[in-house]
Amino acid sequence: MHAAPVPFDPALAAVLDALPRGEGDAASPGTVAAIRASVANGPAPSVAESVGDRGIDVEERSVPGPDGAPPLEVTVLRPRRHTPPVPGLFSIHGGGMISGDRHQDVPRLADLVEELGVVAVSVEYRLAPEHPDPAPVEDCYAGVRWMWRHAAELGVDPDRIAVMGGSAGGGLAAGVALLARDRQGPPLAGQLLLCPMLDDLNTTVSSHQYDGRGTWQRDANLLAWQALLGDRAGDPSAEVSPYAAPARALDLSGLPPAFVEAGSAELFRDEDVAYASRIWAAGGQAELHIWQGAFHGFDVFAPDHEITRAALAARRSWLRRVLGL
Repeated sequence: MHAAPVPFDPALAAVLDALPRGEGDAASPGTVAAIRASVANGPAPSVAESVGDRGIDVEERSVPGPDGAPPLEVTVLRPRRHTPPVPGLFSIHGGGMISGDRHQDVPRLADLVEELGVVAVSVEYRLAPEHPDPAPVEDCYAGVRWMWRHAAELGVDPDRIAVMGGSAGGGLAAGVALLARDRQGPPLAGQLLLCPMLDDLNTTVSSHQYDGRGTWQRDANLLAWQALLGDRAGDPSAEVSPYAAPARALDLSGLPPAFVEAGSAELFRDEDVAYASRIWAAGGQAELHIWQGAFHGFDVFAPDHEITRAALAARRSWLRRVLGL
């Protein structure tokens, strides 16, 4: 018998109850198409609305993808009133690696560009199941490699680039950090992993506690991993790349400092805690935050909640420290 779920914070529970069907209950649709439709109808504003009249220049670029793959579309956000070179953030969107697009995180990135004076690049990667592993993580790695190689053109300090993402984007960011280490690629300054999707096995307590509860539920997660990995998903004896499912990595040494965040009331909680703990066990740096009663993606759906304010402050503090701001 699995443990009873950790209760949602009362105010956050009210937010969940008020969400339109298909947002607060995003896992109920049993197909990739339904999940994509649910994400597309979510709360993200347009790029123009996100940037508004702030001192940020936005540029859409097409850059080289992995060898033999199509070019990547990226969105670049630059602050106007900062003298380059400045630190860089390479952002990877969420959506279970089966949905979403590079523009959905522009609100989060615009805030960071404005407040910290960094350049942000958000990447459009190929989605499963049409493009299963290794396409998504290889696209993301090609994107951060492009950012590093073109740092001078972008006004970025090549030694102060952090990779970041939420949910699937957090898992892909962790995979990119592993790839950069193993391929002697860009010397990343940090990895900002927000409720990252790391473990295809789905055997933790929290992965069962949020079966039918919250914004990203167990059945959607199982579907997403199967779309990415096929029949290998969830099979502990199958050969699964640690770049696709970083929880499978045998060696977490030599990685850039990690910021790992999750809610106490979401299915990724335990795999995220385990990942941070394994980084410490390997002698690495990790900062772990588990927010009381918070559901998956709480900061997007409840931007005015006190937990969101605390989480945003913690992220900014960590970025200032690892990027030397």
